[in-house]
Amino acid sequence: MPEAIFNTSVYFKNDYEDEWITDPFAREMILDVDKSVVLDSAVIDSPVMGKIPPTSLSGGVKTLILIQNEPEKIFNASTCGNNCAKWILKMSKDRDLTINLRHIMDFGEGEFLIRILNTDQIVHNMKELVPIAGLYV
Repeated sequence: MPEAIFNTSVYFKNDYEDEWITDPFAREMILDVDKSVVLDSAVIDSPVMGKIPPTSLSGGVKTLILIQNEPEKIFNASTCGNNCAKWILKMSKDRDLTINLRHIMDFGEGEFLIRILNTDQIVHNMKELVPIAGLYV
């Protein structure tokens, strides 16, 4: 996808805004994915690295924050691990999102609604997703 932003870390470093970090949804994602607590817009308490700036968050959580705040753009969600899948599904409940994936992300055992742009097919669970996605990743 030529229009996708692949280096989400560099994009985040140059584009994020302080209020994105302190937003309650972002705080929840950061705590869940990175096990870190937002102290303020510039300081996050990581159990592994101590006090860190937002630019030192994991690639996955930075990508989630970008998806949340710039939904009109397409981001490389392959920087995200499976622990980010539920957050992508949550964000897609109130709006359409387009992401670029270069791996098969595990969206869990539940039902969902994902349209695969490569084939214009709609899938509802991992059993339907894997055979189609496997052709492209």
